[in-house]
Amino acid sequence: MADSTSVASGLAAPAPRSRREQFALFAWIVLGWNVLVILWGAFVRATGSGAGCGSHWPLCNGEVVPHSPRIETIIEFTHRMTSGVALMLVVALVVGAYRLYPRGHVVRRGAVLSLVFILLEALIGAGLVLFELVAGNASMARAFYLSGHLINTLVLLGVLTLTAWWASGGSPLEFGRRKTMHWMLVAALSGTLLLGVSGAVTALGDTLFPASSLAEGLRQDASPTAHILLRLRVFHPLIAVLVGMLLLATARAAMRLRPTEGVRRYAWLLGGAVLAELGAGVVNLWLLAPAWMQLVHLLLADLLWIMLVLLSAEALAEE
Repeated sequence: MADSTSVASGLAAPAPRSRREQFALFAWIVLGWNVLVILWGAFVRATGSGAGCGSHWPLCNGEVVPHSPRIETIIEFTHRMTSGVALMLVVALVVGAYRLYPRGHVVRRGAVLSLVFILLEALIGAGLVLFELVAGNASMARAFYLSGHLINTLVLLGVLTLTAWWASGGSPLEFGRRKTMHWMLVAALSGTLLLGVSGAVTALGDTLFPASSLAEGLRQDASPTAHILLRLRVFHPLIAVLVGMLLLATARAAMRLRPTEGVRRYAWLLGGAVLAELGAGVVNLWLLAPAWMQLVHLLLADLLWIMLVLLSAEALAEE
């Protein structure tokens, strides 16, 4: 009887997750949701639906819920709704962090910074609409604004990633030691931000000035009378190759300077993401940047950024 009781207890359901484990899972879900929101935002731009709600914000064409909407309105309104959900999820993240972690804990700081940057994200998005930097607007003001938008988006993803990693048991970052690796990671992060900005400008040019063939696209890039957005996009492939080489070198150096299991795991994942992103860039160019391929390219870019942030966190974590 005792043996059968032992067997039964061994087959019993596993213990429920602790509240902190549940919070960590929730933090990763919040990160994933924000990636989806970013992809839908790119779909809004790629389909020219940024003016789907007119120049109204937070209302849509002067209404809380648009009546008899066009397809562009549905796309833009859906993006606003998913962005609102993302904001509420981050607010819940902050509340949970303050309930579960003590004063001064890194999870608290990460959650608060996430809230700061998602509020900035909402304000930047509102500015795009209110200043009419959407749809067919081909001004350099829109290019600069989108570049700032892209940087804030990546910083938001980075902070959300760190918050989820810390909630999952990651240690706080330590910058005083391993200075060689520190500066290599700073260069890799900065280079990836630059690559993201050039990618945003390139995607805007592809959307506003589509080419009917690869040869026509190359002629557009080389023409001295072409719009500046077309002349700028020629630099994106070169930046991508240079930054890709930097990221691969950084991943290898991190494994050599701090050969822990976590560093090795994220270094290999980062290397795979770099190769996949470069391959997607070639396919995107060959197919003349259709909307669906732009989304695949952006998803890989976001995953590459997340892997780089996780590699940095593991490499710079306190021992």
